[in-house]
Amino acid sequence: MAALRTPASLVSGCVTVLLVGLTLAGCGGGGGKDDAGSRPQDTRAAVKKAEASPDAPAKGDDFGCLTPAQAAAGSIVFKSATGAPVGGFLTGSGNTGIVLAHQSDGNVCQWKDKAVELGRTGFRVLAVNSTTVDEAAEIEGAAATLRAEGAWKLLLMGASKGGTATLRAAARMTLKPDAVVALSAPEKYGSMDALDAVTGLGVPVLYMAGDQDGGFTSAARELSAASAKAPENRLVQVKGSAAHGVALLAAPANWDTVVAFLRKYCT
Repeated sequence: MAALRTPASLVSGCVTVLLVGLTLAGCGGGGGKDDAGSRPQDTRAAVKKAEASPDAPAKGDDFGCLTPAQAAAGSIVFKSATGAPVGGFLTGSGNTGIVLAHQSDGNVCQWKDKAVELGRTGFRVLAVNSTTVDEAAEIEGAAATLRAEGAWKLLLMGASKGGTATLRAAARMTLKPDAVVALSAPEKYGSMDALDAVTGLGVPVLYMAGDQDGGFTSAARELSAASAKAPENRLVQVKGSAAHGVALLAAPANWDTVVAFLRKYCT
């Protein structure tokens, strides 16, 4: 995979970080779309997978993409808000934490490269490996884990189904996040209703979707329109793009936009 440039906005992140001769890889595992027709089937499949895999996540799991060093240092197991064990990849340091939630067609690997990039520039990042039927509770647990690790500012970012879960989690968290990014998020996924959740969401939010991404294009508009209480409500519809979720961030301009938004609300 060709290396992507590190944007200037990211280099000048929340803490001063010296990056000399650093080349970072782009986002991994862009994958396919969470199309509306597959949602109920995908949800049932997730339930069956959870029931068929009674073993708890293992600390040090490489998830099929982490190097041995990354797995040893950053592969963790934390508890969701409902007490279920959840695996994740923790990297970086600093007073601002970022929770990353992946799409239905991926796992923690979908966010690994971006997690590493953000971690190297002053953020404390936890990419969630979703395996339970309550993704919002997983995100809430990840947020609590980052706060326990020393993050007193918190940002949430999710792609597609992960974006829906992120918006739902942000709405029901007692201690609200400082900002939220939702990439190609559907209004509803399974039992999660993001459209209802965002009506009371009073935190800055960035919605991004390609303008040729079918129902996800209109979903971004509807979610943004419903987010009337957000102090910053930014809608970015990428012209001429059918890229979905994490794949949107392969375009440097889109990544720059997201990073600038995240940096705006960090410590």
